[in-house]
Amino acid sequence: MDKHRCGWCVGDNLYETYHDQEWGVPVKDDKTLFEFLILETFQAGLSWITVLRKRENFRKAFDQFDYNKIAHYDQTKIDSLLKDPGIIRNKLKVYATVSNAKAFMEVQKEFGSFSKYIWGFVDHKPIKNARKNYKDAPATTELSDTLSKDLKKRGFKFVGSTVIYAHMQATGMVNDHEVNCFRYNEV
Repeated sequence: MDKHRCGWCVGDNLYETYHDQEWGVPVKDDKTLFEFLILETFQAGLSWITVLRKRENFRKAFDQFDYNKIAHYDQTKIDSLLKDPGIIRNKLKVYATVSNAKAFMEVQKEFGSFSKYIWGFVDHKPIKNARKNYKDAPATTELSDTLSKDLKKRGFKFVGSTVIYAHMQATGMVNDHEVNCFRYNEV
């Protein structure tokens, strides 16, 4: 018997696996939160499946999303990333990744972890929405607007409200699974 999934992922094995195993699962680990933040910034203006298909290449190119290493990338490393056909070679996004790694570590210093900081915006528990159709989910919310503004104030780049709401969905800060999706009550 087939499980009912959110409509956005149906028909693509990679999308379905991502949906079934990761999307909307609450993430409290800083390394994973950073990975999703970087992937979401590269996704800006593109489809998520484009980024998902290049995810392993991103992991290799960006040292497994080790923000300590990324914060210290020099021009030689940045130039090599801009020549890497396995990733999205957007100059502004590559530079933003380096500066976001630095800003990420500053937030860790201030709050003890990035997780404590970002999850504080939802009182450390997921917001459970009741979407009948994935198309009913907004691109932004007042909360993603607030979080986006705070991140920008802290020096983060490519963190507009749409990117941040997608990050909140991916990392389980909001549960936007369709109510009849098998994952809705599991996450």
